[in-house]
Amino acid sequence: MTGYLLGMPAPTVGFDLDMTLVDSRPGIAAAYRALTARTGVPVDAELAVSRLGPPLRTEIAHWFPPEQVDAAVRTYRELYPAYAITPSVPLPGALAAIEAVRAHGGRVLVVTSKLGRLARLHLDHLGITVDEVAGDLFAEEKATALRKHGATHYVGDHVADMVAAKAADVPGIGVATGPCSVDELRAAGAELVLDDLTGFPAALDGMIRLALEQ
Repeated sequence: MTGYLLGMPAPTVGFDLDMTLVDSRPGIAAAYRALTARTGVPVDAELAVSRLGPPLRTEIAHWFPPEQVDAAVRTYRELYPAYAITPSVPLPGALAAIEAVRAHGGRVLVVTSKLGRLARLHLDHLGITVDEVAGDLFAEEKATALRKHGATHYVGDHVADMVAAKAADVPGIGVATGPCSVDELRAAGAELVLDDLTGFPAALDGMIRLALEQ
């Protein structure tokens, strides 16, 4: 029995993209290697993809001098569609998590630090249909999109995603599929932490049931 059938508003669930819905590490690593080939500036691609989450500019600044960061960001984004999309795959449970929201009559948002147009390339390639995509946002900035679209939950793999959920005054659901540990996600304010999205449908059912009982 779903919440919306009992008169409770249907959920609007926001998801982060990289390492929450999509394992984009192979593709992003390929894009960084292409950036190195194009610019001659060595980037440790494996190190870079081990800490996905913060804005691209933050990572680029580890490798390029300040006066070259803007140009490197533009070049990376030019290379991204050709190198980063096809190697990326859905994370375990991602497609079922989307369907779980739909089963409750809900809406699905993607709120990510990646540019929205690049996020949509991933979603379209993988056949993941969502209602809204808000990009180029990080930490508290994500709360703006979550509030604008009426999010009731936010799911992410990074401590900054839990900061976003708290700033938007919605439950943060952590997934330990990215660079942050279960303990780090809990300490950042996650209401619930899952090993991966395979546990999300049951978790959403439980959260809706608890809300109905209150």
